[in-house]
Amino acid sequence: MLPPTADPAGSLAHLYEQDYALWLDTTCHLLRAGRIAEADIANLLEELDDMGRSEKRALTSNLIVLLMHLLKYAYQPGQRSNSWRFTIKEHRRRLQEALKTSLSLKPYFDQVFAECYQEARDLAATETGMSLENLPLESPFSPEQALDREFLPQ
Repeated sequence: MLPPTADPAGSLAHLYEQDYALWLDTTCHLLRAGRIAEADIANLLEELDDMGRSEKRALTSNLIVLLMHLLKYAYQPGQRSNSWRFTIKEHRRRLQEALKTSLSLKPYFDQVFAECYQEARDLAATETGMSLENLPLESPFSPEQALDREFLPQ
């Protein structure tokens, strides 16, 4: 619990900088107790904003990795491995979990799909040594195929 002070929110703001875990515990305690006025609202809002951005960054990162491995799987059939299949399955699982627990991420997924494909295309070309021109400019996989647990390019 916080030491008594004339400015509990100010103390919490200081605590936020000094001991993040204790700040979280204290903030949760205050909110559960209905003592909203004593909470460090400014830093709480910043944390909530960061959580939303973090979810989007994770979705983007997982989508890029998935698309990169789908490209490698499609355009290097002689190099296919269980490791690639595992990576495809794992990043699909991560994406599906994110979309299941945060339905509002689906429009974001659709919005960034083409941009993520471009990044995946560049990374796949770099990793494989293939010329970028050998990979399609637009994704050969639909968003639905990318998420489909049964889909593997031939």
